[in-house]
Amino acid sequence: MKTSARNHFVGQVIDVKGGAVNDEITLRTQDGLDIVSVITHGSATALGLSAGKAAFALVKAPSVLVMVDVGTSKVSARNCIAGSVASVTKGAVNAEVIIAARGGAQIAAIITNDSVDRLGLAAGKPATALFKASSVIVGVD
Repeated sequence: MKTSARNHFVGQVIDVKGGAVNDEITLRTQDGLDIVSVITHGSATALGLSAGKAAFALVKAPSVLVMVDVGTSKVSARNCIAGSVASVTKGAVNAEVIIAARGGAQIAAIITNDSVDRLGLAAGKPATALFKASSVIVGVD
């Protein structure tokens, strides 16, 4: 499958927490990451999502925030993936930042050049990719 989403995670559903309106889906990727998504109950049912089902998760790069010096910070984003900056490619206004997570997964983020400079992002520096569960699209083949 080809999509415009820069972040495509393939794996297996490990948990479905059902709700009246929304369900929380946890997908474990081939790289060992747990990605949490919140989708409508109707969508989860239509996709046949249950523990053990093969699925994928998509996250557009502009939906990914980048954080440094995480320490004891607390955020509401369900998906917080620590790693190190693999590359920074600056454009006229925005930059693409690739964060390499433990286990080999890579997460692309599009942030402003000002943010790259303010955060001191450069190859090899520690960084964390954050994205909300509501920004994750789940699909099945």
